[in-house]
Amino acid sequence: MSDIADLPSSFRFVLVRTSHPGNIGSAARAMRTMGFARMELVSPHRFPDREASAMAAGADDVLEGAGVHAGLVHALAGASFSLGLSARRRGVNLPELTPREAAGQALAAAERGGQVALVFGNERTGLENEELARCHAMVRIPSVDDFSSLNLAQAVQVMAYECRLALLGEKVPTPPPLHDEPPADAAQMERFFEHLLQTLDDIDFHKGRAPTMIMLRLRKLFLRAQMDERELRMLHGILADAQRMARLANEKK
Repeated sequence: MSDIADLPSSFRFVLVRTSHPGNIGSAARAMRTMGFARMELVSPHRFPDREASAMAAGADDVLEGAGVHAGLVHALAGASFSLGLSARRRGVNLPELTPREAAGQALAAAERGGQVALVFGNERTGLENEELARCHAMVRIPSVDDFSSLNLAQAVQVMAYECRLALLGEKVPTPPPLHDEPPADAAQMERFFEHLLQTLDDIDFHKGRAPTMIMLRLRKLFLRAQMDERELRMLHGILADAQRMARLANEKK
């Protein structure tokens, strides 16, 4: 169980394929005003950059500590609960939360000792479906339908504010942990999904059909379960046995 004073360090703000360095700086300022400091950048167009530093308006510690990654999987490493921000309903079938609901769930995950990631997409195109598929739920800020596009830093500010409110809210008895073991993080889940895909190929589950849709649905199923490390090891064992039986069957042909 995490101490409340340490909870802000359990949150990371992940900016994916950011086009304008000024938006990175503005997002850093928005985070810092609400007490958050961990920023992760995925393939930013330009960073570091003087414009980012200027727009940070003193939140230099956030920029200096920002991680830069080639892909989203690396930026999510260690996170056990991820929320993807999207202005539009996408083809990915994920639970949809308001910012306040999302902040409440994020706080609950952090109180259980997990790391939380808030994921924001490119300014123009937002998150791609395959990026949203790596999240446990989607968050939509309820803007008006005829002018729904928020600036990236504004979206970060909304979520940072809601998370700050959740942290400052009246404390209620925390429910007991869902698991005795540590929760599986994003990197562990990706290894499991790779193993699952390979196993389905080995047993010819797809029978020549494209695996894309079934894997999206399986991702949703297993992410919703929020498995711990022991449960994930058990599933890896089941998959390994299925692969072994497939090999034996092929050898007898």
